[in-house]
Amino acid sequence: MMNSKIPVESRKREKYMAIIDAALEAFAEYGYHNCQVAKIARQAGIADGTIYLYFANKEDLLVSVFREKMIEFISQLKVLLEDYDDVMEKLSVLVHFHFNHLEKNPSLANFLQIQLRQSDNYIRSGIADPLKQYYQIIEELVDEAKRQGYFNAAINTKVAREVIFGSMDEIVSCWVFNNRKYSLSKNAADVLTILRNGLTAEKSLNDKA
Repeated sequence: MMNSKIPVESRKREKYMAIIDAALEAFAEYGYHNCQVAKIARQAGIADGTIYLYFANKEDLLVSVFREKMIEFISQLKVLLEDYDDVMEKLSVLVHFHFNHLEKNPSLANFLQIQLRQSDNYIRSGIADPLKQYYQIIEELVDEAKRQGYFNAAINTKVAREVIFGSMDEIVSCWVFNNRKYSLSKNAADVLTILRNGLTAEKSLNDKA
């Protein structure tokens, strides 16, 4: 009985991820509000009703797409970071990976920068936990850089994380809104230079000369 159950669960997971991938492409192409469930089903090659066996509604599907893609993103990032001991090298890996991953996955970039920006409370609360996991990685790097003397110890860790994530997020948004006409990954070096210079300043802005 146990052996016969494994293929069934595997097939369910395979169909679940097929719907996730189809939804990502459909949301990116049509926009969240204009994307009907039927379009997602067609993209996945399944009947419309099958989607409701896995997801409660379109909002649930949107949140699930984000959760699955962030789990994949964070898992890959953690594996890369394990190969480095120096915290500044880790920061470089994070910034380069953020840009490279989204440049290689334009539908995901469109989804994250445009389609995910919804005002619905259910959606905002649903994407909060996966985002917190990414924020935690950045904050841990900031704290490590402060302990090792790379960053100003007086800088608030949360503010530093907001600066790091916010700068990457804004640059990706500009890239998406400019129809990806240039290389996103080439911005990594400039971002790292600005972050290093800003976060390693001898005095914080609140210090008196």
